[in-house]
Amino acid sequence: MNIGEIAKRTGMPAKTIRYYEDIGLIRPHRDANGYRKFDEPGFHKLAFLGRARALGFSIEDCRKLLALYEDETRASADVKKLAQEHLRQIEGKISQLRTMQETLTNLVDTCAGDHRPDCPILRDLASG
Repeated sequence: MNIGEIAKRTGMPAKTIRYYEDIGLIRPHRDANGYRKFDEPGFHKLAFLGRARALGFSIEDCRKLLALYEDETRASADVKKLAQEHLRQIEGKISQLRTMQETLTNLVDTCAGDHRPDCPILRDLASG
């Protein structure tokens, strides 16, 4: 498969696939004319990366996960540890978002939203 075909199959932009190659996450074969050529294992790696990225794993974490995926002697504990750390980060972000939501909801509820210049939203933002 060429890059257009693999992009269609994975649902990934060709630019992303080229980027993954540039940073060494994937290494597609090259035809004599220099064009990238992807085989089934290459497709599965890209699909794996797409799913990991969709779950919010960083590029560095994807690199580690891919190495673990390819290592048949890996310990599942290593994979779990990486996933648990990522989950903790997600939970922290969710907590921050909930706090932001509560604060903004309170500010919106206290703002009259009328023709007067007094605005608790701006006052709160200005107070830091």
